[in-house]
Amino acid sequence: MYISSAQGAVSADQCAAIARAAGVRNRMADVTGLLLFNGKRFIQVLEGPRLAVESTYERICRDERHRGVVKLRESVIDEREFGNWGMAYDDPARPSDRLKDKVAALLDQASASTRAHFIGSAEMHRR
Repeated sequence: MYISSAQGAVSADQCAAIARAAGVRNRMADVTGLLLFNGKRFIQVLEGPRLAVESTYERICRDERHRGVVKLRESVIDEREFGNWGMAYDDPARPSDRLKDKVAALLDQASASTRAHFIGSAEMHRR
């Protein structure tokens, strides 16, 4: 799990394109997880084979669209919390009061710690 800030503005269309490209690349690498982007910050969990997750994380750290990448947690898990790829996005031009609800639905099978990080991030964006 990591958090980072966007380098410059990211539109809803750009975010959707990034998510599509990452989804394809991650499926090929057997990496799943959850990404929340609130128009300013990314928080993401990556799951899968250790080398694939590490490679994905390293690519994100090199990506010029991210700054201040901070690893929040790294652990070995017995089973994935996210069977598929999920993403929640809140367009800063049209913020939604439902972001917390969307995130909570995506976190249905997640651990308490993962839920707390993501729900907290969604709540902070609304303030």
